[in-house]
Amino acid sequence: LFEYRPRSIIPVALASAAATATRMALVGSAPVFTLPQIAQPGWEALAFYALLGVAIGLASVGITRLVYGLEDAFAKLPVHWMWWPALGAIVVGAVGLLEPRTLGVGYANIDAILSGGILGGALLVLVVLKLVSWSVYLGSGTSGGTLAPLFTIGGGLGTLIGAAALALVPSLGVDPHVAGLVGMAAIFAGASHALLASVVFAFETTRQPLGLLPLLAGCTAAYLASHLLMRHSIMTEKLARRGTVVRTEYAADFLSQVRVDEAMSRQVVTFAAEEPLDAIRAMLKAGGAGLTHQGFPVLDAQGILLGVVTRRDIYAAEHPRDIAVRRIIRRSPAVAFPDNTLREAADHMVRERVGRLPVVDREHPRRVLGIVSRSDLLAAHEPRLAAAHETERMLRIDRAP
Repeated sequence: LFEYRPRSIIPVALASAAATATRMALVGSAPVFTLPQIAQPGWEALAFYALLGVAIGLASVGITRLVYGLEDAFAKLPVHWMWWPALGAIVVGAVGLLEPRTLGVGYANIDAILSGGILGGALLVLVVLKLVSWSVYLGSGTSGGTLAPLFTIGGGLGTLIGAAALALVPSLGVDPHVAGLVGMAAIFAGASHALLASVVFAFETTRQPLGLLPLLAGCTAAYLASHLLMRHSIMTEKLARRGTVVRTEYAADFLSQVRVDEAMSRQVVTFAAEEPLDAIRAMLKAGGAGLTHQGFPVLDAQGILLGVVTRRDIYAAEHPRDIAVRRIIRRSPAVAFPDNTLREAADHMVRERVGRLPVVDREHPRRVLGIVSRSDLLAAHEPRLAAAHETERMLRIDRAP
């Protein structure tokens, strides 16, 4: 998710539940991948799975760089780009002749890896050739996925490393099946930077609750290793290369934590509806408190808001000097309420293409209580931003030797 808000998480959660229910109705409720019953891991095994996550995280960085390195290599070929997928297809086909299991989506391979159906040299060959086939076709510009290939490569690496650990140090209590599960999820966590999604996906497809703790340890370690070495994920690296600003971290929005009535200007300069323009121009020329704004509410004789006029409107040459100010109002006013947040006010300014909003009473929507402008938003934001920067500076000092 690009945000953690009800408008996003509710439809996504409902869609996930609906998809799962549909699969259960059509296919059954059995797990997607077969994993034998596993035992509760001890602390030694958990430590191993965390270290395994580090290794898989490093592998995910290398794989991501390999894919984009191949993409750069294709770009240097002295042939038109439309031929790149054809060249990639030659590699895919040649690898497929050597190992047919590298072709296709690969869910059957993942199931066989986790259940112990592919072991030893055969598994090593599958991992290496799948990596070659997938990275070349993806680097050539061919449309393709990342989930199943990464699961195959990560699951195979995890199983191989787990089997080696079991043979060399049996006392660790490492289960190669769990190591394969951790490797499968950790490589996706490292490559995509989707930590919790990787943990939940691996659990959802195997239904093994005793695998949750190894998954959390391994995926978190992989994410840490990847995050330290790779700023962008395999999904966003291309966007970043094109110059798009890609957020990698999310923080609380300061403006969403401040109400409009905490930041608005309460001393509002307003104009009477029938006041002539020449008098208003003279007032602005003389200056004074509150007259530095670029927009001013216009009220009728009962104090009801009619609209907002800007300096540009007031000084427009086409308006006669003696015209009443109400005659130059161009639109109905865009307003804010005292209990709105500054984020809501800022978004409303953008939608309405205005630089200020009169603040009105909800019970009396035409009664002006104040005015909030872009400068008020900046004034509210800057102290909190400065405080955040000061906190970060102090943390750096505290970490210094």
